[in-house]
Parts: sequence; structure tokens; C-alpha cells
Amino acid sequence: MIITISGLPGSGKTAVGKLLAERIGLKFYSIGDLRGKMAMERGLTIDQLNEIGMKEDWTDKKVDEYQKELGEREDNFVIDSWLGFHFVPHSIKIFLYVDLEVGAERIFRSQREDEEKKKTVEEIHEMIKKRVKQTDERYKKYYGIDFLDRSHYDMVIDTTNLAINQVIEEITKLV
Repeated sequence: MIITISGLPGSGKTAVGKLLAERIGLKFYSIGDLRGKMAMERGLTIDQLNEIGMKEDWTDKKVDEYQKELGEREDNFVIDSWLGFHFVPHSIKIFLYVDLEVGAERIFRSQREDEEKKKTVEEIHEMIKKRVKQTDERYKKYYGIDFLDRSHYDMVIDTTNLAINQVIEEITKLV
């Protein structure tokens, strides 16, 4: 069984993916973590890498090829990836939605090392609105895919007012 988790920033993709994988005894992979590492190795933030990605496709193509190969050679894993549903089409496809203001509050409380540190929730909110817009544009440009189109997914969960265990419980019922 392969479960792909996509969703908006701050919706809980990574946290849910890790705990879900642990609960059901599967490996966990994070494309966001992989892209963050790629950025930091180049002395960039994830958003600077995304800026480059608006003009140069290698910033996406490298990790997208990785997840495609992963889906072809392995089974029994959970992966958080905005395009996992596309590159691992035989997966159970989950989309986590969150009100972006709530997502910004969550991100503000635990800012990642691959992101430029922000001083306010409002700065985070602006950053993630820009990130979603740029990502949507890149995926449409490079793959002709609207990752926000909910018809791609087997289940859509609004995590805005849910605890992480409630989200995991909903996914567990599906699988």
C-alpha cells in the first residue's frame, strides 16, 4: 500500500504522514524535506529555490523523478508530496486542506530551517500565499497539472479545526 499526501502549507502533510506511517507500519518519505535539503545545500531557502524553479525546471524535475522511481520500485510507504498523486498514480491519494491563516499560525510556531525566518504570522501568511501561487504556476507550466483540483484525490480532509490524531483516524478508516 502506498499513500500520497498532498495539501496546503500548514495543513499537516509531514506531521500526519510521519505519524500515519508509524501507526500502520510503513516507511515515510517527504518530498518537502528533500527539496529543503536541496535548497540548503545550495545556500538557499526553499522559497529562493522555488523562485529559480519559476524559470528552471531542474528544481522540480529532480525530486519528481525520484518520487516516480520510488513508486515504481517500492511498496508500503507514505509520502508527503504536492504531486505524489501524479507521480505515484497507484497510490491512495489524500489532500489536506487548511485555512491559510490557520496554516500560517501553525508554520509560525515551528518554522523550518530551510525557510527564511519570519517575525509575524502575517509575514508567514503572505509567504505561503505566494508559495502556493508559484507552485501552482510551476506545475501547470511543467506538467499541465492543477494540484489544487480536488478531483485528483481519493479523500480531502479539512484539517483547520482537527487535531492530528483526528486526521490520522480519518485516513486510517479509508485505508
